[in-house]
Amino acid sequence: MAMIPETKYAKSGEVYIAYQAVGDGPRDLVLIPPFVSHVEIYWEEPSLVRFLTRLASFARLIVFDKCGTGLSDRVAPHALPDLEQRMDDVHAVLDAVGAQKAALLGPPEGGPMSALFAATYPERTTALILYGTFASTIRDAAYPWPMDPGERQKIIAALPQTWGQGLYTDLLAPSRSADPQFRTWWARLKRLGASPGATMALRQMNGQIDLRPVLPTIRVPTLVLHRLGDQDAGLDEVEEFLTGVLEGPEPDRVLATVLFTDIVSSTERAAELGDHGWRQLLEGYYGIVRRELARFRGREVDTARDGFLATFDGPAWAIRCACTTRDAVRALGIKLRTGVHTGECAIMGEKLVGIAVHIGARVAARAEPDEVLVSSTVKDLVSGSVLHFVDRGTHSLKGVPGEWRLFAAA
Repeated sequence: MAMIPETKYAKSGEVYIAYQAVGDGPRDLVLIPPFVSHVEIYWEEPSLVRFLTRLASFARLIVFDKCGTGLSDRVAPHALPDLEQRMDDVHAVLDAVGAQKAALLGPPEGGPMSALFAATYPERTTALILYGTFASTIRDAAYPWPMDPGERQKIIAALPQTWGQGLYTDLLAPSRSADPQFRTWWARLKRLGASPGATMALRQMNGQIDLRPVLPTIRVPTLVLHRLGDQDAGLDEVEEFLTGVLEGPEPDRVLATVLFTDIVSSTERAAELGDHGWRQLLEGYYGIVRRELARFRGREVDTARDGFLATFDGPAWAIRCACTTRDAVRALGIKLRTGVHTGECAIMGEKLVGIAVHIGARVAARAEPDEVLVSSTVKDLVSGSVLHFVDRGTHSLKGVPGEWRLFAAA
């Protein structure tokens, strides 16, 4: 067995994330964990040791266990983080090792989170490598490759009886499926990597991933790999890709979640209260919105009379902020219309511009009083979280091409 590197811990919110930093190469490379991981059990399997050692030969390799798995803090299955929350784990680990930016390597289930992080935080991502992964786990006419939902549910239902028995090596590692030593290690990795309950919750969550709307917004250099057989050939591609990467200019386009709020019947309220009373009401309203933005990691972009535009790193933060703000301003006797959308935005100084901003404003305009309305893109990105939605049907948005499916946050 190889010597196990020192395991350290980084704090991400209220939990601690186990990580290791291996090698001292001139660039940083983060291995985003797959479905279940354990940073110390990794080093018990010679083929994986060879893989990790090769990566660490041309980069400082950073490996970690996401929240709820491996040596990181365990949480109740219902509290396992979704893709958006998992990005915080990457931030925490990068900060802990003193890395301003890094390349991301996302094998299978680590791929979607890698892609989402690269799109959302291009300023912290030098390159993206997707290895044998997928864009969606939702099967439809345009994307027929994911597992049949019925078959997926059968596997999930059987997990309490089958977890940690070394099964599915014929599917996931066919060249090693007849090796009893490998199957024993595989079973041990699964047992120590996660409990059956956490595994079932992760399987359910991963069955709702759909990052297709995000892919066109990725602006960092990207390598997509999928091959059978020789591991070294894939590693050769990764090494050549990374060692030839040139640092580009700071990004001028990012993936962002925009939130718009608007006071219902503001003209009538202003006439009713008069200038002084209306100004006092707005000051109270602004104070509440800014308090909630600080609480949920939002950034104020613009205010226009009774409207607010803010941005967030991820849609779940925006939805929670919208709901608590809506509830809080009722004490002032006002109601809000709120819209949330995630899309690619252009940066112009302190401002954000682009079609995504216009869509967010149009979604807000469609909201009913006291309603938080979101686009289908937002709903898809928070699939697997505790957030729930009510379908509000398909709408035309003024000045925006196509039909848009909208949902109310419940």
